Amino acid sequence: GVTGLVYIDEAGQRWMDYSVYDLQKAGNSSQFVPILNYDVVRRTISYSPTREIAYIDWQAGFPPKDGPYCGFHNEQCETSALSTPVTVLMVVLLVTASGAASLVVFLKIQGKKLQKQRDDSWWKINHDDIIMLNDHKVESNRGGRLATGGIFLWRGVGRCSSMCSSAAHLCFAKNGRLEGALVALRYIENQTDAWIWKQSVLREIQMMRELRHENLVTFFGVCTDVPNICIITEYCKKGSLKDILRNSDIELDWIFKLSFAYDIVNGMLFLHRSPLNSHGNLKPTNCLVDSRMQVKLCGFGLWEFNLFVENDANYKSHSDLYWTAPELLRMGEFPFHGTQKGDVYSFAIIMRELIYNNEDGPFQDLNKREIINRLRDPTVLVPLRPSLSTEKCSERIIAMLRTCWDEDPGRRPTFSSVKRGLRDASPEGHIGILDNMVNKLETYANHLEEVVEERTAQLVAEKKKTDKLLSAMLPSFIREQLIAGKSVEPESFESVTIFFSDIVGFTTLCSLSNPLQVVSLLNDLYSLFDNIIKTYDVYKVETIGDAYMVASGLPIRNGMKHVEEIATMSLHFLNAVVPFKIGHMPKDKLKLRIGINTGPVVAGVVGITMPRYCLFGDTVNMASRMESTSLPLRIHVSTTTANALQSIGGYDLQERGTITVKGKGEHRTFWLKGKDGLHLSLPEL
Repeated sequence: GVTGLVYIDEAGQRWMDYSVYDLQKAGNSSQFVPILNYDVVRRTISYSPTREIAYIDWQAGFPPKDGPYCGFHNEQCETSALSTPVTVLMVVLLVTASGAASLVVFLKIQGKKLQKQRDDSWWKINHDDIIMLNDHKVESNRGGRLATGGIFLWRGVGRCSSMCSSAAHLCFAKNGRLEGALVALRYIENQTDAWIWKQSVLREIQMMRELRHENLVTFFGVCTDVPNICIITEYCKKGSLKDILRNSDIELDWIFKLSFAYDIVNGMLFLHRSPLNSHGNLKPTNCLVDSRMQVKLCGFGLWEFNLFVENDANYKSHSDLYWTAPELLRMGEFPFHGTQKGDVYSFAIIMRELIYNNEDGPFQDLNKREIINRLRDPTVLVPLRPSLSTEKCSERIIAMLRTCWDEDPGRRPTFSSVKRGLRDASPEGHIGILDNMVNKLETYANHLEEVVEERTAQLVAEKKKTDKLLSAMLPSFIREQLIAGKSVEPESFESVTIFFSDIVGFTTLCSLSNPLQVVSLLNDLYSLFDNIIKTYDVYKVETIGDAYMVASGLPIRNGMKHVEEIATMSLHFLNAVVPFKIGHMPKDKLKLRIGINTGPVVAGVVGITMPRYCLFGDTVNMASRMESTSLPLRIHVSTTTANALQSIGGYDLQERGTITVKGKGEHRTFWLKGKDGLHLSLPEL
């Protein structure tokens, strides 16, 4: 045959010879060379006469074995005792991993189902979840639509009959808080929930969800709880554009007016490019202003919610139709969604109100019914339109507005063209509008900072004056405790020195002087004393009439230094009194008498309205007795004070003798005459 010799056995089986070839190199090439030959007849293996089997280039470096490593039945390997548990563990882990993966997939599928359910019911709001806030009154004519601050109501004979007063023409608009956000509630007249579940209504609700723009109010959803079916939208704190125009306290300059107009145009551009295609009810009450003075449009979409409301020009309030395009007024019952060209007309009327700050509408000098009849009359030669003047705005704005309210809708521009017109009318384009607003706010903020700094400086200055005055009345650490609102506990002092002084013959002096002269005398004398005590470690307790009281050793303890401080200060007082002149009695000499005593006292703050730091104890009484029993231009000291001065040394003391002290009996007292090294001019007696 083709393969060589063939042998057929008795069973008809065909046998043939086999050869083993090896790929070996031969110069620059390689070729297969026979290595082994198998003779099927003889059943023998022979080597090639020119090659040996060892010459074969095996891939692993040696010939393969003729059987598996552990044998064909694993008889050549020992079975490990751990193999079975490991196998079981691996199987368990594999099954567990498979189960976990299946659970994850199941949870994801369920999560997607729940998310889809949430997405389908995102708009349903439970009325109990809304925290109702205070009601707001809104003026309105009978019938029609109301708005203020993003809050709407539908007037009618059913729902609003319990909420509105037809005599006063007032309605109470509702607002509340939903999950922390301020929301407005627009109640629906038809309080049967069957119509809400119509597919057309659900499509409109889904469409409202997709309308997200900075110049549109946010739609939160619908409350379906009868009898509280209402639409939940964003609440704008500043009210509507009509509220802004009515507020005489808000001065709108041209930059702000252009910014408001730009916000309206941006919102309308978004609506015209959205599936809604138009607004249909653009007017000042549907232009809301948030806390950042940004205009947000409302009153668009959800047309199915309005099917129960008459949209006939013959039934609606005439004041609600000022902003409706003439071609829509002529239709009688015009569509809720309006037209894009009709929206451009409405914007022009609103822009004119912005320019003139009209609070009662663009035709406030004419009868309401007459206005609407003239607007929808197609036969008039000159259509009725609001007046314009170059004194209020530029010629570009006037030309743009006249184009926007053209009688022929086909000649009216798109909002894209209106936006370009506003940009051209601004001194520096739209960027200039924002920059000017920011600059105005920055200027106001800088001015406010200056005012705050000025007021703060004044406050600090006044606080310093108050602290200084308070420090003159109370010790510093006690003042700090009172300012901090803490109570001041009375404190005992083991040893202090008390000083008292008064003017001899003060009663006679007062009888010879008028009150102003007495006050002037005391002010001059006490000012002199106040300057002296600044150089000593003493605390001025009080002055009552001609009495002057000073203490040392409190409120800050100073050991036994208090005796020396008071004694030296007393000598300084006598030195200052010698040359002192009485202003209205220059020939008379002022005679001062002084008393000093040393001992323990208790100090504390007395009073709340006008707190005083007062001293209590027998030491105070004894010091007062030393002063009252003293002589003119003399310093009278008690035995305890004299002993302390003698222990210190350097003081000239003269014994007065034993005197009778009222309430104290007999006491040995001393005169303080001077101090070594203190060169002062003292009175000679």
